[in-house]
Amino acid sequence: MILNSTYTQKEHKHIIADLIGKPYSFFEALKMGGVGSKRMIIEQVSPNMEQYLNVVSDINYANIEMRPNGILIYINKGLKNYTWVIPYYQLVLYKTNGTSIHAQGKFIRFSNTKTFKENATFFKKLMNAKIKHDEQYSFQF
Repeated sequence: MILNSTYTQKEHKHIIADLIGKPYSFFEALKMGGVGSKRMIIEQVSPNMEQYLNVVSDINYANIEMRPNGILIYINKGLKNYTWVIPYYQLVLYKTNGTSIHAQGKFIRFSNTKTFKENATFFKKLMNAKIKHDEQYSFQF
């Protein structure tokens, strides 16, 4: 689900809280060592997400915020902001030349630049949170 988050709307806060949980408190975020990534350069997106990127040859940026049951990807398009809400059970990460995030029939690929490399610890933390979340629902055969 992609929401236009240029202006704050109570409805969006409720939808996000229902899907992936409320934001971590300040002390929880400190204890975790941070819950947000630095901004990263978007290299490529799926065709159904191109409408959320700049049309001209500007650089497109995004950053990620972790929540208890999923992530938020904030995409900047000029003066507008969009938020892609992804629950952990739909999240798939691929480590290619950079990293790509796939969910809900869409994907976003981040280029392997200095800003991406600064987020290596964040992606490890994100993978650990996804694994921990998925272990709650593991089945024994």
